[in-house]
Amino acid sequence: MAQFYSAKRRVTTRQIVTVTVHDLDGLGQGVARHNGKALFISGALPGEQVEVDIVEDKRAWARGKTRRIITKSSERVTPRCPHFSQCGGCQQQHVSPALQQSSKAKALARLLSQQTGLEAEVDLVIAGEPYGYRRRARLGLSYQPRSKTLQMGFRQAGSNDLVSLTQCPVLKPELNALIPPLHQMLSSLQAVSRLGHVELVLADNGPLLVLRHLEPLIAEDRRKLEQFSHKYQLMLYLAPDSETLEQVNGEMPFYRIHDLTLTFSPRDFIQVNGGLNEKMVSQALAWLDLQPDDRVLDLFCGMGNFTLPVGKYVENVTGVEGVAALAAKGAYNASLNDLHNVAFFQHNLEADVTAQPWAAEGFNKVLLDPARAGAAGVMDHIIKLAPQRVVYVSCNPSTLARDSQNLLASGYQLERIALLDMFPHTGHVESMVLFGRK
Repeated sequence: MAQFYSAKRRVTTRQIVTVTVHDLDGLGQGVARHNGKALFISGALPGEQVEVDIVEDKRAWARGKTRRIITKSSERVTPRCPHFSQCGGCQQQHVSPALQQSSKAKALARLLSQQTGLEAEVDLVIAGEPYGYRRRARLGLSYQPRSKTLQMGFRQAGSNDLVSLTQCPVLKPELNALIPPLHQMLSSLQAVSRLGHVELVLADNGPLLVLRHLEPLIAEDRRKLEQFSHKYQLMLYLAPDSETLEQVNGEMPFYRIHDLTLTFSPRDFIQVNGGLNEKMVSQALAWLDLQPDDRVLDLFCGMGNFTLPVGKYVENVTGVEGVAALAAKGAYNASLNDLHNVAFFQHNLEADVTAQPWAAEGFNKVLLDPARAGAAGVMDHIIKLAPQRVVYVSCNPSTLARDSQNLLASGYQLERIALLDMFPHTGHVESMVLFGRK
């Protein structure tokens, strides 16, 4: 008699528990205790009793999703965006802005305290408007052959699938208003199935649009795009590949800060939250306590977001940036604003800097604004320069904590910590700290 192998059917039992949430982590997850370990719960707030689906259960912690709210927190608010439950762009629109900021500040202070051994405390929260703040957004485009429709929107949380948007309240109103007519116009193009993404940016001299297309556009499609750009007074750019950018019409975009004009290319990095960027730059300049005879070094300077405003108040400022195009744009903007005491250099700041022409200058103050990887490659050189003050702008608390240990071990003290609420309703924690020599 023949016997056939039959795999045993795996039976998964969903665990449902009821807990009381006691904290909110920096990512906007409720934190409770269950079976003697931390349980992180999406969609739950401190003070709430919730019914939770356990979705991941590890030895030291577990993760769950809110199934039902039994008692509701007074800090729970109604999300303004109709797409909030599907779109992965925001995670905390159900949380009051005050609680978002306080939970991020606590998470930042906790991490810095653990890593440095100090009693770190966030003594300043720099915040702006919780909605209508984003001046830049990239919207994915995906043509659905079965329904013959174009999807335009952001990715779902933990997925590559797009959520088709009708609005996005965190965008600047000028950009938010473009979403429905832009979707309608793109849907009418012959190349609708061969579009990659669209980028919207609000410069101080108007909005701009960059369209990534995957094959050459026919004349009729170009005409429709140009008509759309004229109707809505857009600067229009076409991107046939990742390297090429064709400006079809409009001026060179710029933004103003500290009475300076900074021009930029649509592909250049600029801070997404323009209002908070102004507050951040002003606070950094105040912490540096700039004097006429100061010589300042600005590392990871981009196109001069901090460098150029600093140049208005000091004898000399040097900006160093790894991306050549940004360093060149910074030099151009220095000339445009008649700042002749500002110099820009291009160098990979993860590599050795000691042989660089700017490295031996007698800088007495340093500002750095690295990417998420932090500034490990230049910390030893900063310590060698022995500046009086160091202002560190960070988009990653973990690498900030790591780099802080080098400064603290070399005779610096942590004088101020600010939370930068650069991305309301998201889990991003941005900060700025001031170090002074003992």
